Amino acid sequence: MAQTAPAAALTHRLVPSPAGRIHLVEQGSGPLVLLVHGFPESWYSWRHQLPVLAAAGYRAVALDVRGYGRSSKPADVSAYRMLELVEDNVAVVRALGERTAVIVGHDWGATIAADSALVRPEVFRAVGLLSVPYAPRGGPRPSEVFARMGGEEEFYVSYFQEPGRAEAEIEPDVRGWLAGLYAALSADTMPPAGAPDPHFVSRGGRLRDRFPAGRLPAWLSADDLDAYAAEFERTGLTGALNRYRAMDRDWEDLAGFDGAPITQPSLFVGGALDASTTWMADAIAAYPVTLPGLVSSHVLDGCGHWIQQERRDEVNEILTGWLASLPA
Repeated sequence: MAQTAPAAALTHRLVPSPAGRIHLVEQGSGPLVLLVHGFPESWYSWRHQLPVLAAAGYRAVALDVRGYGRSSKPADVSAYRMLELVEDNVAVVRALGERTAVIVGHDWGATIAADSALVRPEVFRAVGLLSVPYAPRGGPRPSEVFARMGGEEEFYVSYFQEPGRAEAEIEPDVRGWLAGLYAALSADTMPPAGAPDPHFVSRGGRLRDRFPAGRLPAWLSADDLDAYAAEFERTGLTGALNRYRAMDRDWEDLAGFDGAPITQPSLFVGGALDASTTWMADAIAAYPVTLPGLVSSHVLDGCGHWIQQERRDEVNEILTGWLASLPA
């Protein structure tokens, strides 16, 4: 199996950004590859990619998104709008002394990466998307769409909208909640077919009511879980959850990009057992129109949501092969 890098091989930095500061971890030298995590994670979710990309001749940089880890955490929900996060990414590229970068994201990070490539194509020359497909802006307000999902149940995105509500569930037991969520969306520990869907909340219930208990996914050691939990125990969850609370603002801000394709060279890798892949099958089918620069698309059998951790060797091989194919 691939080995993670020793701590001494990683360089931690704080760089200025519109948020105030962004914390990043870098390894290697060469063309810049910016790695953007999703919810509820941190730069640490790229721990298996940093040494491999560095060994392949790239300057691999994983950041803490605004609201996470050691990056700044503005109080105002509007500070978590997508355009603000795009400018954070541009600021990181500039702070590192580079003009352009390849950007790769997972989960929310995939959407942040896609919109970074869409809005600032002169900076982001190629884009890789893990788990969450690209779907152009369009349709009704996101809050209206999500409110209609689930019937008598409540979709998790709607559950996250009210400030303080999800925090009251999560923050008394951050480690246990994270363990349950990671297990709920991992191929080897997710609930069986026909069990209540952990993406939905029963009226008056909690998300964690449907999480598996007592077993960590194979990719997640107790030390890994401690690393994630320690950051959220220190910072709380509000900064991370504010990304969901800014979605309607994104819909307004990106109106000028309605239906717009991303034309740079692109990559998609999803898990066959991940709801993000199955629910958004139409978005993947639309790639000839929405991602005309698509180099390759992969759906990994037997894989859940945490793809670069669940299937690190496969993902590393796909990433390095794709990067090698890009124009210099």
